[in-house]
Amino acid sequence: QVQLVESGGGLVQAGGSLRVSCAVSTRTFPTYFMGWFRQAPGLEREFVAAISQSGTSTYYRDSVKGRFAISRDSAKKSVYLQMNSLKPEDTAVYYCAATPRILNHDNAADSSQYRYWGQGTPVTVSS
Repeated sequence: QVQLVESGGGLVQAGGSLRVSCAVSTRTFPTYFMGWFRQAPGLEREFVAAISQSGTSTYYRDSVKGRFAISRDSAKKSVYLQMNSLKPEDTAVYYCAATPRILNHDNAADSSQYRYWGQGTPVTVSS
């Protein structure tokens, strides 16, 4: 069973930065495609960013392009989401997700493609 544990969420002012992390408990971490999703109160969960197994391909929702950056570290079995120029509308619980599938730009944003999920870490951006 693969477990994902997010950390690094918190309260930040608009325009500030925050990095959330996701530790993955599996020796086969390099074989997993990783994604970040978020869910704001009263809204559905939405895709934020994803990164391929090799780390060479990344995908973002339009509203975070140029502000957020996803990365992964195989030695630490972790994936990160660096969030800059944060806006109040970025406020949400951020979830890490993993799948052994090879995804691409056509399906990386599809939450049903991911098999494992973390418990989430809350991010609040004050105006």
